[in-house]
Amino acid sequence: MITIIAGTNRAESMTLKVANIYNRILLTLTDDVQLLSLENREVWQRAEDMRSLESQFLIPAQKFLFIMPEYNASFPGILKVMMDNSDVKKCWWYKKAALVGISDGRAGNVRGTEHMTAILNYMKVNVLHNKLLISRVNEEIDSNSNIIKPETALLINKQIEEFLSF
Repeated sequence: MITIIAGTNRAESMTLKVANIYNRILLTLTDDVQLLSLENREVWQRAEDMRSLESQFLIPAQKFLFIMPEYNASFPGILKVMMDNSDVKKCWWYKKAALVGISDGRAGNVRGTEHMTAILNYMKVNVLHNKLLISRVNEEIDSNSNIIKPETALLINKQIEEFLSF
């Protein structure tokens, strides 16, 4: 199973729009995919919502696709808190991940994806080499979660192709 993680809890985020694009594409290729939005999720402590999230989305997954906005030259704290409050061995060890960084600026969250790569490697997760960085995301994705530029669609499809065979 593949779990796509929209790595912010902000309402109506561009992150969730990009995650929905990946979800739509992956659902045409496999039915073994699910989308986890951190919006309205209680991950601050290891309580019922966190355990439910873990059993539904994290433990059964063999692969993770992280969609991460740039927050202060990294990624959102809510994503790190969710990971920190999970059972690391059951949720993460020896699994695989792909990373997508998004930003309004020019770098596409390059620092955040490198930061997450280091964290995932520490947690024994193998990370796909093809990390897609989507800069100026508001010029790439419209308000209805559609890709505006054909070049971006090609890059997303290439990353998905590599991720499925990873």
